[in-house]
Amino acid sequence: MSEEHSHPTPAQYWKIAVVLAILTAIEVALFYIDQELQLGFLNAALLISLAIAKFIIVVGWYMHLRFENPLLNRFFTGGFILALSLYGIVLAALGVLVIRGG
Repeated sequence: MSEEHSHPTPAQYWKIAVVLAILTAIEVALFYIDQELQLGFLNAALLISLAIAKFIIVVGWYMHLRFENPLLNRFFTGGFILALSLYGIVLAALGVLVIRGG
């Protein structure tokens, strides 16, 4: 039983590489902008959002998760959410992440 999966073409890989390079350039620019404007939390939130976007692109396209069985996608997503939750708990326990009530 053979399943045929469509995979990205070389041209698509180049487009993805350009998108990743642009996102990386934005991250570097945000670092220098933060040095001048002291954006603090906003800068951190933007950098984390860009890092997550790049992670999703790499996992989806370069690791071919986008083209795999939906069950594998669910396992990966569940593990990713669990890892992020654990990371947040550890940061909160160490006092790095402070969650303030209203």
